[in-house]
Amino acid sequence: MRRSCGLVATALFIAGLAFPAQAQSQAGFQSWVANFWPSARAAGISRTTYERGFRGVRLDLTVLEKARYQPEFVRPLWDYVDSAVSQKRLQNGKAKLRQYRTLLDALERTYGVDRHILVAIWGMESSYGEVLDNPKIVKSVIQSLATLAYADRRRARFGRQQLLAALKILQRGDVSASGLTGSWAGAMGHTQFIPTTYNAYAVDFDGDKRRNIWTSPADALASAANYLKKSGWVGGRPGDMRSCCRAASTINSPMALRRGRWASGKSSVSAAPAAEDFRA
Repeated sequence: MRRSCGLVATALFIAGLAFPAQAQSQAGFQSWVANFWPSARAAGISRTTYERGFRGVRLDLTVLEKARYQPEFVRPLWDYVDSAVSQKRLQNGKAKLRQYRTLLDALERTYGVDRHILVAIWGMESSYGEVLDNPKIVKSVIQSLATLAYADRRRARFGRQQLLAALKILQRGDVSASGLTGSWAGAMGHTQFIPTTYNAYAVDFDGDKRRNIWTSPADALASAANYLKKSGWVGGRPGDMRSCCRAASTINSPMALRRGRWASGKSSVSAAPAAEDFRA
């Protein structure tokens, strides 16, 4: 009995130490948010946009946990590839080729990028949008990037840069504050653009005057095609898969530069799904 009481007392003592530390971290984070305002103002962000973007935002400890664990880089390459390029994903890709045939026709005419490449990127980045409905994966982009900027020394510069870019997206009006969602590292929408990539290459292809890569597959795939075209894509050449991998490796997360090893020749680009795998 005494032993049990001792264990309970120890647990309560540890909790008592932990909760003030968490409260202190939240207080420090809120102070950081207040002190970040001059940087946002210098980047052209209005006070209204800033307050709207940070309303309800808190330090997100799950973001820091995710930053420490990335299965692409802790598992053997081929184990990761086998799970990522699954038969189910390939079958879903073939279905998407049929479902979006008219859209893909238009994208090929406009940008000259092969439809199989676009659908492969879509499948690898968001499982054709399925992950966007998963609350365990999808987070507030402002909150995630602010957390990285404040608490992750390795990614602080990235977090600040992408946070300013995300605030510019909000200010432009393409998406609401609640709709500005993405991964723990700020990768957004069907094709997982980070904010700076979005600002540079996102397009409105469905004509609703918003560059909506979150709920519009047309805008998301067109944005990916636009990005590849401006990265030097020329259809029908043997080097285009290498060009695609190099470009795709910079679309999303800060760790994606490591994926660029596929494109640099240090790792095999054959790991990427081939166009033939997606043919209906």
